[in-house]
Amino acid sequence: MPTTVQPVTPMLAAAPAGARAPRIPASQIADLGINAVLLLVLLASILFSVSLGAIRIPPHDILAAIFARHPLTETQQAILFSIRLPRVLASAIVGAALALSGLMFQGLFRNPMADSYIVGASGGAALGACIGIVFLSRLAFFGFSAPAMLAFLGAFLTMAVVYWLARSRGRTNVVTLLLAGFVTSAILTNSTYLFELYGPDSTNSVRIVDAWLHGAIGIPQWRQLGATTLLLALAIVAAIPLMRRLNTLALGDEYAHQLGIRVETTRIAIILVGSLLTALAVSLGGLISFAGLIVPHMARLILGPNHTRLLPVATLGGAIFLVLTDTAARTLFAPSELPVGVLMVFLGGPFFLYLLRKSKREYTL
Repeated sequence: MPTTVQPVTPMLAAAPAGARAPRIPASQIADLGINAVLLLVLLASILFSVSLGAIRIPPHDILAAIFARHPLTETQQAILFSIRLPRVLASAIVGAALALSGLMFQGLFRNPMADSYIVGASGGAALGACIGIVFLSRLAFFGFSAPAMLAFLGAFLTMAVVYWLARSRGRTNVVTLLLAGFVTSAILTNSTYLFELYGPDSTNSVRIVDAWLHGAIGIPQWRQLGATTLLLALAIVAAIPLMRRLNTLALGDEYAHQLGIRVETTRIAIILVGSLLTALAVSLGGLISFAGLIVPHMARLILGPNHTRLLPVATLGGAIFLVLTDTAARTLFAPSELPVGVLMVFLGGPFFLYLLRKSKREYTL
């Protein structure tokens, strides 16, 4: 009896007639649209900011130099690439880092008023930077100045001490962590004045450290900007998987345990990434308060409590917010210049009081 050969069915068969391709959820499309708009706004903000100053460079001249290869004058090139663009990019990095760290700390502590200062990271970074400014200002490692490196070290060590103080019987008391962080940050920030007075060059040290403590974004070297951008990118990548865990932690520690989340390990990871982001911000811009408070809160009002959706919005929104704020601080009182940290206090102080008033009635994360 002859053997009947069956036709071989291809592995990837054509979809039956009338079948529909899987649709992308409308929420994902909306998120992509929001992120794309924010990215365009950030680019426009950077272009607007670098065009302003004592010598104005029209935005269309900058665009012509980029796309039409129409060269700028030597003076314009020097101003643009040696002064304005490094500072504007630094303000974008600082804003993104502060907003993302604020988002993580607020989610971790389930408190809309938590930010890098409250948990002590800013105070430790400020003290480390102050020691570097006073005693090791001429040293540099891998593109980072000694103040920047010591800011990283100060933030990490402070958070380690605060976390150790808050640990009890294998668990972390969130209230104790907030109180310990606030007190530690206040002590360390005010300790910087001792180094100002007794440094080897007290007059110059006082001037530099005062600018640092008031949140004055300087003009970093391109090498430092590149290294800081790389670290910011790594911190964002590390934060992505933590966002889903934050969503679970918001439901309570016991529920998170039931779902297989290692609560203590997750908290340590969030604190480490948040400290890295804080140290990045302090190393470039000094102490700038409230940026990590305002932007995450506004993002939550728009998108809700899902941290996965909030991550890109808070990061881009923080960059936009600080670029525009630093531009205002640089140009509104020309030829004098106001530290961006001072202007941020006038913007963020009333907002903090509003949150304080609102939290007395109701607030949910």
